[in-house]
This record gives sequence, C-alpha cells and structure tokens, in this order.
Amino acid sequence: MIQGLAITTVWTFDQQRTKAFFTEKLGFELRDDIAMGDMRWVTVGAKDQPGVEIALMRLDGPGLDPESAEALRKLVAKGVMGAGAFRTDDCRGDYETFRARGVEFVQEPKERPYGIEAIFRDDNGNWYSLTERSAELDFSKEF
Repeated sequence: MIQGLAITTVWTFDQQRTKAFFTEKLGFELRDDIAMGDMRWVTVGAKDQPGVEIALMRLDGPGLDPESAEALRKLVAKGVMGAGAFRTDDCRGDYETFRARGVEFVQEPKERPYGIEAIFRDDNGNWYSLTERSAELDFSKEF
C-alpha cells in the first residue's frame, strides 16, 4: 500500500548551484550527495519533513534521450515548469527572508481564497508556490 510521497524531481542545469539555492537560500537540509558513475544523486529536504526529499536531477544526465533532454532544457529555461508548492506558517515573513537572500519572486504575498501565496523561481527558472493556508482550510491539523 502506498504510504505517501517520498521523492520528487526538480530539473537543474547545475546540481551544485541548485543545491546551494535550496540549502543556503531556502534553508533546506542536504540529504544525499553521492557520485554514482556518470550520475550524481543529490537530494534536499525541509528540516521538519524528513520523509520527503527533492532529487536535483541534471538536465543532461543519464536516462534521458537527447530529444527529451532538449525539450526539458527549453521548458526549464523558459520558466514554465511549476515544480510544486511549499507550505509555510508565515508567507509574508518567509517572503522577506528569502527575498533578502536573493530569491527571485514573481508574485509578492497575496490573499487568496485558500490563504496567502507568493510565487518564486529557483536558480533554473522552475517556479514554486509558497503558501500559508487559511486556518479553516488547513487539513494538516488534526480535527
């Protein structure tokens, strides 16, 4: 039986640079950085969520045929790849902290029907939602 999401992928042009983005700018922790032949396995994760990791996968890495790799490179470079939503308990505070660390925001915090949301990009162009759920919609809390 599936127990939950364990690893998701973010495509990167430069694993070292993207690892620094996640660890230094967003405050994630490094989980793995392992050389495996012509591949490097790098994962990061939120400190308070040990069961979920983000794999930083090279756009020119093994397993991608040249046509698919080129299509992915174009989409990431164009900035149209949404890579996910990060939950926060203080969207405005995190916005100020991350912006001061050099994170590029394409949308400042705004009130939405589901809470407060800001949108930012990583060092590759992938975009993310930073969302503070409103109390009545926060299903992560026990009833």
